[in-house]
Amino acid sequence: MSYKPIIIINGEPNSIFLEIFLKSLKKKIKSPIILISSLKLLMFYMKKFKFNDKKINLINYENIYEKKLNNSSINLVDVEFKFEKNINKISYRSKNFIEKSFEIGLKIIKEGKTHKFINGPISKKSFLSKKYPGITEYIARKTGIKKYAMLIYNKDLSVCPLTTHIPIKNVPKKINKKNICEKVFLINSFYKKYRGLKPKIGILGLNPHCESINKFNEDEKIIKPTVKYLIKLGYKVSGPYSADTIFLKQNRKKFDVILGMYHDQVLTPLKTLYEYDAFNITIGLPFMRISPDHGPNEKMLGKNISDPTSLINAIKFLDKN
Repeated sequence: MSYKPIIIINGEPNSIFLEIFLKSLKKKIKSPIILISSLKLLMFYMKKFKFNDKKINLINYENIYEKKLNNSSINLVDVEFKFEKNINKISYRSKNFIEKSFEIGLKIIKEGKTHKFINGPISKKSFLSKKYPGITEYIARKTGIKKYAMLIYNKDLSVCPLTTHIPIKNVPKKINKKNICEKVFLINSFYKKYRGLKPKIGILGLNPHCESINKFNEDEKIIKPTVKYLIKLGYKVSGPYSADTIFLKQNRKKFDVILGMYHDQVLTPLKTLYEYDAFNITIGLPFMRISPDHGPNEKMLGKNISDPTSLINAIKFLDKN
């Protein structure tokens, strides 16, 4: 059986990503990994962390099968990066390197050579420059996809925010029947395809205890009728639930996915529960895009203490799919 390669983009070069990448190589998988990064940068970290287990197999992204791909070596597409032989702070100097890396990775995907794609963390401030709310939206725009969702995935419980990287004051404007249904449709399709099940989805309210002192209550006027509509369509949804109790053990075990109204409403409790044992999947794309659930983490840069669990689980998931 032939396994499609897993494309892994370095992302921000001044981040902990290459540290956790090298740690993740200790786990055996069947899919060959293709790293898109800087040769000089990779060699620096291999030397710094005394990683001598593998050699580097340089490959041409125009013909990734020109050389035999396997995980006995690190299959690398070298992208130029002006590396000064020391660890630098995150800055705009990384922008061209990251853009070129994404361009190469998405080109390989577009040509149908694989559907497995992982990107390392990026700095929204220095890379996205306020053009996109987050990397999820950046990739969706690059691939021409308008219907997508951020799923923070754990095998026991996943979460999906209805809105992602927008100010809290703008969240109520985005809460409507169309947006809620769109996210439920995407979640349901993903779970049926990759888990073989119809997911049980708990939908949260916006206001504390799903109550409001205002005349207009989004929970009563929008979310509750939408839940009833989705139930009539045959989806396993229920709610709205209060966000302060849904993640209690006896409550959360009733669901496969919890759909929240805004980013931190669901990401904060999930990360508290599972820490690094989760990863970010952009569902709705024509390929499987995953990002480890951590940022560049500049404070831990070069200290060799970062936890690779999220990346390891992301690689394992793609290896099976």
